[in-house]
Amino acid sequence: MPIKKIAILGSTGSIGTQTLDVVARHPDRFRVVGLAAGKRTAELLAQAKTFQPQFVSCGNIDDVESLRGELPPHTHVASGAAGLLVVAAESCADVVVAATDGAVAFDAIFAAVERGARIAVANKELIVAAGELFVAAARRSGAEIIPVDSEHSALFQCLVGEPRERIATLILTASGGPFWELSAEQMRDASVADALRHPTWQMGVKNTVDSASLMNKGLEVIEASRLFGVPPEKIEVLVHRTSIAHGFVVFTDGNVKAQLAPPDMRLPIGYALAYPDRLDDVAAADPLAALGTRGEPFARLDFHRPDAERFPCLGLAYRALERGGTVPAVLSAANEVAVEAFVEGRIRFGEIAEVVGAAVEATPDEPLSLKAVRGADARGRELARAAVEARLPAAAN
Repeated sequence: MPIKKIAILGSTGSIGTQTLDVVARHPDRFRVVGLAAGKRTAELLAQAKTFQPQFVSCGNIDDVESLRGELPPHTHVASGAAGLLVVAAESCADVVVAATDGAVAFDAIFAAVERGARIAVANKELIVAAGELFVAAARRSGAEIIPVDSEHSALFQCLVGEPRERIATLILTASGGPFWELSAEQMRDASVADALRHPTWQMGVKNTVDSASLMNKGLEVIEASRLFGVPPEKIEVLVHRTSIAHGFVVFTDGNVKAQLAPPDMRLPIGYALAYPDRLDDVAAADPLAALGTRGEPFARLDFHRPDAERFPCLGLAYRALERGGTVPAVLSAANEVAVEAFVEGRIRFGEIAEVVGAAVEATPDEPLSLKAVRGADARGRELARAAVEARLPAAAN
């Protein structure tokens, strides 16, 4: 079996570091040929020394020379958008792991798609804002798109070999976050520390706050629609507190397929890298141990419908998906600004949805293009900042 060449955009983030962990455990299957990161230059250098890629990119041009001095002379070191392009395209990687945040790597990812690479995609903003363009470009070039998010990986695995026209409903599961049992009044003034107490997953600050508001699930609804070509009315969200069942597909004949696994992001990452094969990572013969039940006699599969009034961000995402065009891009960008303002103590937790909603409502409908997506991203941030400023006196009381 030939060794697959791997390039990682966002190598020092959570998905990037877990991807490198998977690669390190399977040196007979994978080889790193490119690494790209933003501001964490010291971590990037340590990764490059360990994995010896031919191409390395950092976020700051001032760090290029210091990296060159520490790495072998054959290493190509670059920075910024040009560096991302080099890692994604010139590395000739078989698999490009798209794990950056925001729109910084859009051009690089599209370049990898155009040359027909497999994209293991973990960049929510890409699929939410430009998913239609991304999927269409992959269809033209023959590039593979394999989702890394646990929920979309679950749906992908359930749909292998299945006719898409026989999909009745896609079901995404949600942990419910730390506020599942709180009232709307309690949630409104919840602290940042409270929002970061996720019950099962270890994620970055932004994704953890999104989980608390269920905006992460709203964005995933948009992603599922784009990735699998399913309209919003055929996508549902169910809260499943133990995070063992990650997704279901209900078919038109009434049969249901589900994917279950312990809450470990290395599993969908490994699947995306090895597909259509699977890795040899499970040593335990006990199926309950494989499900991560931690000594429990059985795995609980309880499900609940989310309360739209307590979690308005979920409804905002559905409305953005229904409107289409650049509205999802505005939703995603405005949410980034709102979450940042909440983490900084400038708005209350309950005002995140208000800020995002104000930005979405002020956005006109327009045709979709990559240029329009970039403009919508900037406009969404501007509208959200204005909405935050309008709420600052209330937040200070």
